[in-house]
Amino acid sequence: MGFLLDEDVNPAVAEIARGLGLDVLSVHEIDRRGFQDEDQLRFSASQQRIFVTRNRDDFLRLTLIFFQAHEPHAGLLIVPRSLPNHLPERIAHALKRWQERPGDPGAYFIDFLTP
Repeated sequence: MGFLLDEDVNPAVAEIARGLGLDVLSVHEIDRRGFQDEDQLRFSASQQRIFVTRNRDDFLRLTLIFFQAHEPHAGLLIVPRSLPNHLPERIAHALKRWQERPGDPGAYFIDFLTP
């Protein structure tokens, strides 16, 4: 299971999460900053990576659009404000806890990380 961090998620999360054994990339690392939200979500699906963002409203809407259009989607994790961006280690550990949960969430899922 891999993750792709949106540009609104501190890129240090990716490095910390990799140190925890997770497969995480940030759009900052792969020169994908500034791409449209739809393009980021398509890219994430093409790489079979769960998209991780703080941009709840736009990506909830896009997930519904992708679902209705039968467009590939690898899942969406929302980082809530209770996980501050200036504390990337907290977000990385929340990703690790989320990944360790049992079961496969499947395509088009939406979930929220918890502190």
